[in-house]
Formats: sequence, structure tokens, C-alpha cells
Amino acid sequence: MNPYEAKQAARKARYEERASKATRQADAVHAQAHEMAQAIPFGQPILVGHHSEGADRRYRAKITRGFEKSFELQRTAEHYADKAASVGKGGISSDDPDAIEKLRARLARLQAVQEAMKKANAAIRHHRGDEAAQVAAIVEIEGFTEDQARQIIQPDYMNRVGFAPFTLHNNNANIHRIAARIKELEQAAGRTETTRSGPGYTYREDPQENRDMFLFDSKPAKETRDILKRHGFRWSPTRNAWVRQLTGTATWAAKDVIRYLDE
Repeated sequence: MNPYEAKQAARKARYEERASKATRQADAVHAQAHEMAQAIPFGQPILVGHHSEGADRRYRAKITRGFEKSFELQRTAEHYADKAASVGKGGISSDDPDAIEKLRARLARLQAVQEAMKKANAAIRHHRGDEAAQVAAIVEIEGFTEDQARQIIQPDYMNRVGFAPFTLHNNNANIHRIAARIKELEQAAGRTETTRSGPGYTYREDPQENRDMFLFDSKPAKETRDILKRHGFRWSPTRNAWVRQLTGTATWAAKDVIRYLDE
């Protein structure tokens, strides 16, 4: 597990602990409200005009608030459980030190799939009208089983057999997208740390952190904060800086911010 993966695992554990804590609180609050409700005889109405009316209403309102708080805590628990489940499911992050290696592996898989789909379509065309020959030819292509081959030659809703053009197009688009990400990450990895200072601020390109960042001598004015936000920079309490992931687009955005700050 590399440092990024360890950080993700710790983040997942934090969310799971928050979900567990909220669940425990929800159960405790619900149990308390339920116990309070048990003290009221079933069907017992509020005795309007009786000296106990005010206290009875306040007691029942407290029970209601208890159940409502229990439901809120349960929703909180579900929220953190969902966040824990989503950690690591967002694809390969550029912050992962092994991102380039992982992207190359994914690219190779997509390229292999593209080649296999093209070969399968060619086999279907070559043996048009002979399903047995089509199946046999597809099975010879690495990655296909006989069951898959039989499914591939079944006509779709438009009476097409094989892999539809949009399937190859979408896969090819993913190939180009991942190749572009690899190129961008390789360029970022080749950068050296850059620092420049201006009136009341320091700008830094940090390849190690994979971040463009602005550090200020004091809290910047609202107008400056709005400019930073419009250019994609967000406040990072852990870095005490306004940051954005280090990309070519981010660097160009930083130049606009620098021009504003220098003026």
C-alpha cells in the first residue's frame, strides 16, 4: 500500500467510525424516547384544563424531539456509510504516486479489448451466414469464451450482430482520454518545484504534492477569495493555502490570478 492508498484507507476508516458513532447515538436516543413514551398509558389523552396539561404537553414534545433526533442521527449514519463506501471508487486519482503505472495498465486493457472487438467483428463478416464458423473464429480470439461468442453473434434490437459501432467508438474515446492523462501526468512528474513571490502572497508549483498553491501573509480580501474560487482554487486548512491540482489548465489559471494580484 503506497502513501496515497494508506491515506484513502484512513479516510474510509474515519467515515466508518463516524457512521458507527451516529448509529450508536441514534439507537440510544431512540431507546430513551421509547422508554419515555412507555410511561404514558396507551390511548391516554392530554387532560385539557387539568393542572397537569402543561407538563404533559412538554413531556410529549420531548418524546417527539427524541424520535426526530434519532431519525436525524440515523440519516447522518447513512450519509457517512455512503461516503465510506465511495472512497476509492472514483477511478485513479492523479494524487496516487502509482497513477501513471495504473493508468498504463488500464490503457493496455482497453487497447486489448478494442483489438479483440475489431477481430470479432471481422470474423463475423468473414463467416457471414455460418454461425458455427463465426463462433469458432471468435473463440480463437484471446479473451472470448464459447458462451460469449454465441451472445456476440445474436442480433440486437436493430438486428445488428457483433459489437456495435458506438461500443468501439466509446472504448476508443476512453483510450484517447487515458492516454492524454498519462501524458499530462508524465509532464507534471518532470516538473521541478517553482516558487515566486508577489505583494502579500507566494505562489508555488509543487510536483511532490501535485498542487498549484497560493499562500498569503494574511487572510485575503473577499474579492481575492472570489477570484481564487472562480479559477478553481480551494482553501486547504492542512496546507494553509489555496490549492488546485497541478495540471496545465491549473497553471494557466494561476497566471490569471497572479496578474490580478500583481495589479
